[in-house]
Amino acid sequence: MTRRQITLVLIGLMMAMFLSSISQTVVGTSMRTIADDLHGLDLQVWVVTAFLIVSTIVTPIYGKLSDIFGRRPLFLIAIVLFLIGSIACSFAQDMVQLAAFRALQGLGAGGLMSLPMTIMADVLNPRERAKYQGYFLAVFGVSSILGPLIGGVFAGADQILFLEGWRWVFLFNLPIGAAAVWMVFRYLHLPAHHERVKIDWWGAALLVVGVVPLLLVAEQGREWGWASTAAIACYIVGAIGIALFVLVESRMGDAALIPLHLFRSSTFSMATVLGVFTGFGMFAAMMMIPFVLQIVHGMNPTEAGLATLPMILGLMIASIGSGQIIGRTGKYRLFPVIGLGIMAVGYGVLVTLQFDSPLWMLLLAQLCIGLGLGQLMQTLTIASQNAVEPKDMGVATSASTFFRQLGGTTGVAVAFSLLYARLPQTLEDAFARPDLRADLVAAAQDPEVLADPGNERILGVLENPERIGGALNEDSSFLNTADPRLAAPFLDGFNTATMAPFWVALAVVAVAFVLAIFFKAPALRQKSAMEEAMEERARVAQLEADASAPGSYAPPVTTSSIPVVSGDRATAGEARDRDS
Repeated sequence: MTRRQITLVLIGLMMAMFLSSISQTVVGTSMRTIADDLHGLDLQVWVVTAFLIVSTIVTPIYGKLSDIFGRRPLFLIAIVLFLIGSIACSFAQDMVQLAAFRALQGLGAGGLMSLPMTIMADVLNPRERAKYQGYFLAVFGVSSILGPLIGGVFAGADQILFLEGWRWVFLFNLPIGAAAVWMVFRYLHLPAHHERVKIDWWGAALLVVGVVPLLLVAEQGREWGWASTAAIACYIVGAIGIALFVLVESRMGDAALIPLHLFRSSTFSMATVLGVFTGFGMFAAMMMIPFVLQIVHGMNPTEAGLATLPMILGLMIASIGSGQIIGRTGKYRLFPVIGLGIMAVGYGVLVTLQFDSPLWMLLLAQLCIGLGLGQLMQTLTIASQNAVEPKDMGVATSASTFFRQLGGTTGVAVAFSLLYARLPQTLEDAFARPDLRADLVAAAQDPEVLADPGNERILGVLENPERIGGALNEDSSFLNTADPRLAAPFLDGFNTATMAPFWVALAVVAVAFVLAIFFKAPALRQKSAMEEAMEERARVAQLEADASAPGSYAPPVTTSSIPVVSGDRATAGEARDRDS
């Protein structure tokens, strides 16, 4: 491909990635308004996890099918499904419908998350890829900046063109999606090599059976009880599903949805494990911090969006900087270690915060988490791609994305489950604090406070002590206009409840940091996956031609007869490239 063709393809990929990433960040700051309007703040986790579960499940399916049928048709299908889901979300009448439509949106998002990185691996060698992936993550960063701001603006508007403002959170991306479809259809033309292969439908079905029950119990364990009949049933079904999935994948060989031979590489295996932990830490922070900003610090959605800028700026700076360094030196081993160390510092700050701690401490924690993530996301993807053969590039990239999304989905489910499980007790403890209780009693006896209409709702809650434990489950907007002395116990209780998810995330990141110390990082290849694949096919064709020539003899040529060493070692041709 010419440089111009590559540039145009990358622009189309960036637009699609912008579409996917902004759809996640734009919902974060508007979710509280949406949940309040649809009367289901305690159900908002379903809206988040429905999107993440579905997008996580279909990610490896997109990768495998793109290896078989080509990247372009699968990429176009992903964009169209995503846009249909966006339109459906704008018509939701309750939180259950919104969760279902977000699941539909996730069907497309699974392809938008993994296929851009796979196509980049097709057209760019790893060193160039590191530079461009830095820019791709910068696009992710820009969308993460604009998303909360756009979500805040729309959520803050009562009505726009005869629709509630928050519904435009799902409609505004339609022009972007249409432009992405046109760019991909017009400029993305990769050579496709269709081969008759078995499609691993059983693997896809068993992946759903194995993963979904475990994610459900992670999210609903607090409601069902961790040892309830429903929870035990999910454990059993999930364990059986995973066991059968591994069995089927071992039987399917190279046709497997996630070929098990990929894990013979210690680099791919370690990058996968670190990706799971990174996803857990990333989504736990990105989903929890906007709630802390809005509920504890009293920000509106737009202000909360602006307050997330330190995390995004840190991610952009670290991703672009690490990409440039990798592109020039070809070395990347230290970035996971440094990135996880800085993330751990960020979570260390979060677990020390009180409800009246200065805002700059929360901003500093976000900056550290962003600087850590920027060094991790692209480095782990490049390591996974560099550890596999070109024919497995799509499935390896999608598997890497799948496991990171799996960690993120688990992180969101566990974080919100812990939050709402702890909240009744932390609210009770907050109302038992002598200093906060004294201020609350004084405010409740103040005639001006009693006469202020803004305090009417919170006073109604305080009149029924049995309602306090669940007061923040469905609608927290009564805190917006309440006297600070009346609201303080609620803020303290909510802030204390967030400490449990942050402590769990800190423990996960700390374990990942220790593992990263032992991460092996082979030298980067010098050619793109498409160049390697075409050279390999040309070599096979030449061997077959030589074998069929009159008077010559050579053994039949199959892919298994081509000298390839599995694991972290490379083919002979790759070794020569590295030596040169």
